[in-house]
Amino acid sequence: MTSTRGRVAALLGAVAVVAGTTLATPAVGFAATAGPARVGGITGLAPCPDAPEFSCGTLTVPFDHSGATPGTLDLEVAVTGNTTAPKGDLLFLTGGPGQPGVPAIKRMAGKLEPVLKDYRLVMYDQRGTGRGALQCPGLQEDMGSSDLALPRKQSIADCAAALGPNARHYSTADTVADIDLLRRALGDRRLTLDGVSYGSFVAERYALAHPAHVARLVLDSVVPQQGFDPLDLAALPASARVLRAACQATGCTTDPAADLAATVRRYGNGAQILSALTGYEFIDPNYGGVPEILHEAAAGQPAKLQDFFDLVRRQVDAASAEELSQGLHSAALCADSRFPWGTTDTPVAGRAAALERTRQRLTAEQTWPYDPATATGLGSLLVCLDWPREQVPPAPSEHRKLPDVPVLLLGGDRDLSTPYEVLYQQAELAHDPQIVIVPGAAHSVQNRAANPAGRQAVYDFLLK
Repeated sequence: MTSTRGRVAALLGAVAVVAGTTLATPAVGFAATAGPARVGGITGLAPCPDAPEFSCGTLTVPFDHSGATPGTLDLEVAVTGNTTAPKGDLLFLTGGPGQPGVPAIKRMAGKLEPVLKDYRLVMYDQRGTGRGALQCPGLQEDMGSSDLALPRKQSIADCAAALGPNARHYSTADTVADIDLLRRALGDRRLTLDGVSYGSFVAERYALAHPAHVARLVLDSVVPQQGFDPLDLAALPASARVLRAACQATGCTTDPAADLAATVRRYGNGAQILSALTGYEFIDPNYGGVPEILHEAAAGQPAKLQDFFDLVRRQVDAASAEELSQGLHSAALCADSRFPWGTTDTPVAGRAAALERTRQRLTAEQTWPYDPATATGLGSLLVCLDWPREQVPPAPSEHRKLPDVPVLLLGGDRDLSTPYEVLYQQAELAHDPQIVIVPGAAHSVQNRAANPAGRQAVYDFLLK
């Protein structure tokens, strides 16, 4: 979300294939596997193929938790070996939506090593990710791991057609239901949840749905529980703050915010610039060279800006569906989110007019250093603008608070994917939040920040 936003940095046909799906009557675009599967336990635990020091197994869950559509999904699960950890299980939730968890078990165990005498680390592949990734080749090519890259209309149509009506079973509500089955399979009364980016949103939604089953929450690079803002009205003005702070840190002599505004006025490419900036934070949280690129572009010399777009596309946004599934990303965001036209249950015919009315109402103050057209022209919003109408799950009450458990909210002051302004919004819905903003850190503080302060805050919080 890289957005509900979890952009990853580098971490097959026209039909979607879901590995490990058992459907009594296979739906269009889904492959069925033969044989019954037991729902509710982790089966086949054995050393993980790529990380034998950890154990991997399978959690079988209903494809449709309401039971209306038959079938099951097999979700991969990885755990560390300390089954008698005194503080129980720590479920680490990755981002996207669309990023798997199991391939990251070794890396995250290293990042969280100081707490793993007290916790058993658990990671899993959310439905529609990893080896069971929803496949939308055109959309994957257009967007890779980005929320904001601009997709072709045909890619959107092909993806929606491939997933068909079963796309609605890949919402966050379905993931929350899967996690509660995972909790039971692990034998836990309560889970400690550590979620990054979209994973923070999943953690919040799980806590709201199952408050008695949460011990504590770590929310890193926070997406608020209401979901991501498809207009990105926090990230737009945050670009000025972040670029000016990075400029001051590197000693640049221009005003990158003013140059960004001038570039957008000259070329009308605000959505492309925001997409590139939120990708580049994974390469360099100081945005080295960006002020100079924007200064030249503002003066009518855009060649280096185009090179910058190409660099981010190659080094950050390019990703396979197994690394971050754009099929799952689109299905989840379109099911979860609230748009200027309402929800995905709104008739398609009226959505574009509602979006245009929103663009006309947006002010320069809301969108500077970009323009209103940037806010209404971002990639994930455009995907959902043309997404077929479907029934969407109910959202929790807008002002409902998280359960009264310890909550740590962690952010970086250079993060444009989930700027810390939205972290403070979510903090208002926690009972006694602990807030840590890490200087010089961008998105995914625990995993990527050079400054260790965020990780230390997590250790201290989890070991209390």
